[in-house]
Amino acid sequence: MEPKVIQGGRFSDHRGSISYVNDFSFKDIERFYIISNSKENPIRAWQGHKLDTKNFYCLSGAFNIYFIKIDNWENPSKDLIVETIFVSESDSKIVHIPAGYANAVESLEENSKLISFSTLPLGYVSADDVRFPQDYWLFNNEQ
Repeated sequence: MEPKVIQGGRFSDHRGSISYVNDFSFKDIERFYIISNSKENPIRAWQGHKLDTKNFYCLSGAFNIYFIKIDNWENPSKDLIVETIFVSESDSKIVHIPAGYANAVESLEENSKLISFSTLPLGYVSADDVRFPQDYWLFNNEQ
């Protein structure tokens, strides 16, 4: 399975607005959390997941979501291609990152908030979470 964007939409009228992603299914979601990176450390990187699937939705502000398909969990190549998807509060979409990838999220505005929906129960997270140094792969703006 490949990463993908599940596009939603937005409806506005005199009452306000509604953002939605009707094609996203919560069927396998076990938990969620909200990410707010600090101004001093706007990048949270790199976390790999052998089993967990991540689904990111921007609540406020804007983010770059980076991801890499891991080739070898014990010693991944430093030449892997970093892909990027931009998300913002004005574009209602979910970025689906399947198991087998490492991801990083970069806040592009102060007070940005990103919600992550995860498929792995909390009790299995520590065995699945593989962390790599932030500088293990270059971000697209560093290349």
